[in-house]
Amino acid sequence: MTRIIGHRHAASCYRLIALLGVFAMLTAPPADAVSADGLQFDDTPLDELLEHPSWFKESFLDLDEDLNEAIEAGKKGLIVYFGQRRCAYCKMLMEVNFKTPDIVTYTKRNFDVVAIDIWSPEEVTTPDGETMSQREYSIKLGTNFTPSLVFYDAEGRIALRLRGYYPPYQFRAALEYAADDHYLREKFPVYMARGDSTLRFEPGDLVEQPFFSPPPHNLDRSHFPAELPLVVFFEQGDCHACDILHTQPLSRRVVRQLLNRFESVQLDMWGDTPLIKPDGTPSTARQWAEELGIFYAPSIVFFDERGQEVIRVDSVVHFFRLRNVLNYVVSRGYLTEPNFLRWSSRTRRVLDGPPDVAQEQNASR
Repeated sequence: MTRIIGHRHAASCYRLIALLGVFAMLTAPPADAVSADGLQFDDTPLDELLEHPSWFKESFLDLDEDLNEAIEAGKKGLIVYFGQRRCAYCKMLMEVNFKTPDIVTYTKRNFDVVAIDIWSPEEVTTPDGETMSQREYSIKLGTNFTPSLVFYDAEGRIALRLRGYYPPYQFRAALEYAADDHYLREKFPVYMARGDSTLRFEPGDLVEQPFFSPPPHNLDRSHFPAELPLVVFFEQGDCHACDILHTQPLSRRVVRQLLNRFESVQLDMWGDTPLIKPDGTPSTARQWAEELGIFYAPSIVFFDERGQEVIRVDSVVHFFRLRNVLNYVVSRGYLTEPNFLRWSSRTRRVLDGPPDVAQEQNASR
């Protein structure tokens, strides 16, 4: 993995520059503006249907055959892309990551890529030989967010799952993790932490918010249910993506109003802050992050009143997606629909009336 080496002064300067960049985008952003690092963009549903790269495999959706063809061509496996045609996060994957020459070359050399429409009733044969609709396949694999990518190795085993959009650096690391067989030796969060070690500094320097509960953090919900659901923000210092989260979606009034209906806790994912977890056991922020498999900062994990995890957002997130996830948890939509995307689609039907195809695909948020 590529390593980026710096020192605290450089990182502090970078953070200041990043915050100034965020401010500039907030004051006068073009409607379709995106940042060079792939972290800042408008996540409202797209007006025009998204096109896939021409080098995606033309598939009859017999993924077992597609996998065999990839292996016969000397590749490491198959990537199944689960997406939607009006998904802004999918657009970032296509127009940032999959237009980065190094990523495109590496992906094409090691994998074939097949696209799945998460709403399509068309049949697909999975790598293990099951036949079902594309919609059923996406639900089976837990694609709560698009884009989702599932990496299959030569034996048809799942080497890695990615849910949501990741900027080019993390995405390239994920490609290497699957292509170079690191998944056979270590878990993805361990691999990412090892590669990112030179980017981390001592705990601290987090962006504070008035709705965060102060320590000590006794999050025990195992004996008596809490009055409010719990949301835990795992962040780190000198984190450009964390700064964007705080200066953009968390600054929106509707998001703050929704967060008033949660117990909100902020933790440094590398810190030794003591806490009591929702299951009543003692731990530290770092230990809990490792236990949960947190590898991306910021990651936002939601728990119900009894301390059961409901959903997590551990990829790039902006206003519309975050607002809808907050509504999903507050309304307890997960009790009747465990798949967030299907809940989003059904909610839109209630609010907007019977949907056409475009409306249903708009539910990516």
